[in-house]
Amino acid sequence: MSDEVLVSVEDGVMIVTINRPKAKNSVNLAVAKGIAAAMEELDSNNDIRAAILTGADNTFCAGMDLKAFVSGEMPVVKGRGFAGLCEQPPKKPLIAAVEGFALAGGFELAICCDLIVVADNAKFGIPEAKRGLAAAAGGLMRLPRQIPSRIAMEMALTGDFISAQRAYDLGLVNKVVEAGGALEGAKAFARSIAANGPMAVIASKQVVINSQDWQQNEMFPEQAKLVDPVFSSKDAIEGATAFAEKRAPNWKGC
Repeated sequence: MSDEVLVSVEDGVMIVTINRPKAKNSVNLAVAKGIAAAMEELDSNNDIRAAILTGADNTFCAGMDLKAFVSGEMPVVKGRGFAGLCEQPPKKPLIAAVEGFALAGGFELAICCDLIVVADNAKFGIPEAKRGLAAAAGGLMRLPRQIPSRIAMEMALTGDFISAQRAYDLGLVNKVVEAGGALEGAKAFARSIAANGPMAVIASKQVVINSQDWQQNEMFPEQAKLVDPVFSSKDAIEGATAFAEKRAPNWKGC
C-alpha cells in the first residue's frame, strides 16, 4: 500500500489516514487505491469491527487532486468510484474524523461515512461549480438525503462553505469537538460500535441505509431478510446469556 494512505488497527478499529499534507490531502489515484484496499480489508477481516477515515496534519481532504486531473489521471477505482469509496462504502461502520477542510471530493468522502465527528474549525463545501465541475462523487445525490433539499441546492449552486456548527445544526454531523480532537471523538464512537454484536451492527447499518428506498408495504419483509439471520445467530443467544449473567459478551460473528 502507498505511503500516501496510512492504515493501522487497534482494538478492532481500523484507522485510515490520507497522508498528503503538502497537497492538503487531495485525492490522486494512489490514494484511491489505498483507500479501496483498506475497505476490502475492513470487510474481509473478522477481527476489525469498524473504521475511521481521517487526514494528516489537521486537514481532512481538499478533494480531487486537480493537478493530476489536468494531466489525465482520474482518482477512481472500478466498482468503488471516487477515492475507492464513494460508490461502494464498506458493509461495516465507517466514521469520518474531520479537522480543517472537507471540500469537494473530501466533503463527499465525509458524507458517505456513517458517522461524522468534526473539529470546531472545520469547513465543508462542494465548490465544484466554481471550477466548472460538478460534485459527481455523491455530493449532489447524498447531500439532499442528509440535510434539507433547499440547503443542499444552495451549497451545490453557490459552492459556498458552511461551518462545523452549521453542519451540526443541519444534522449533517454527529459531534463537534475542539480542534485537534476529531480523531479521539471518532475513536470513542468506534469503541462503542466494536463492543456490540458484529452481525447486529452490519445488519442495522444495512437496514438504515436500504430502507430509504423501500415502499411502505415492503418495509418489514425487506427488513426481515437482513435481521432474521441476526435473531437466529449464536451471537443472539450469547448476548442474552451475557446480559443475564452480568458479563461482557464473547461475540463470534455467527
